[in-house]
Amino acid sequence: MIVVATEDFEVYHDVVAELRDRGVAFTTREPGAELPEGTRVVIRATGEEEPLPAGVDAVVAAADDARAAVEEAVSILRRDEGRTIVGVDPGPHPGIAVLAGGTVIAAFQVPLADAAAVVRRETDDAPDPLVRIGDGARLQSAQLVNDLDDRTVELVDETGTTPYLGTGARGMGDVLAAVNIARRSGEVTDSREVEPTAGELQRIKDRSRQASEDGRTIDEGLARRVAAGELTVGEALAAHRERGGAGDAADE
Repeated sequence: MIVVATEDFEVYHDVVAELRDRGVAFTTREPGAELPEGTRVVIRATGEEEPLPAGVDAVVAAADDARAAVEEAVSILRRDEGRTIVGVDPGPHPGIAVLAGGTVIAAFQVPLADAAAVVRRETDDAPDPLVRIGDGARLQSAQLVNDLDDRTVELVDETGTTPYLGTGARGMGDVLAAVNIARRSGEVTDSREVEPTAGELQRIKDRSRQASEDGRTIDEGLARRVAAGELTVGEALAAHRERGGAGDAADE
């Protein structure tokens, strides 16, 4: 467990915000107060040097670099808790869960274009990390597998990984599915080639029309590049516009 214990308001505010942004579990205490059972890391400000129990590491946070302190604290937890495994539930906004030794230490839901960068950031300091990606969303999962060819990746059967969501849990399904995917073994792969169906291409073209300000619809060639992860819908629209494509192209 990470505990934030500092009287420096700026450090406290920045560290807590960074921990929350990363989805890392933590608690807070006044400096010198008794620490909760299971505390492994205490984050505090420069000059705060209260003695800590055996087995608890101190991480000093500078007011202008809370991110570095949080990364160091998370790295300590991962080192102790076992192999880092990242589960990804693919889709337009993939759910991402980071587990160390079976414990969820961070969770995210980000646009597809940002997902690979988040996975890399969360595994950069981990020895022998493993990424498990669900196979349900064919085009998105293929893009993620190909984008993460510098990591060990398993493609996982994601059948049954999305749990029932009760009252108040709306919006958590993709992240919870990512946790279940991380805990399910799959087949190691370094690439995935998927030929988009006519329906998938049409959905991409429909998305382009909805995203444009002038009723513009990209053509099939650009839609295929979006499906392959070579372009975002926004980039495809810009390319269509630059080459003089019609604004209202619903018949393409």
